[in-house]
Amino acid sequence: MKVKEIRDLTTEELQKKLADLKVELFNLRFQLAIGQLDNPMRVRDVKKSLARVKTIIRERDLESKSL
Repeated sequence: MKVKEIRDLTTEELQKKLADLKVELFNLRFQLAIGQLDNPMRVRDVKKSLARVKTIIRERDLESKSL
């Protein structure tokens, strides 16, 4: 997911996306542990998307506190 796409989402949508990414990462780690993961690079992509979403949420939080 691109940063531009993430910035276009509302705060509520970001919270939902964050929860979805956490669940997806859990499932990918579980598949990796039992040896059923087809694309191990997907774990990396999900981690990066998770970090991007958290960063945008934090930026918005700091921005709202400074106003």
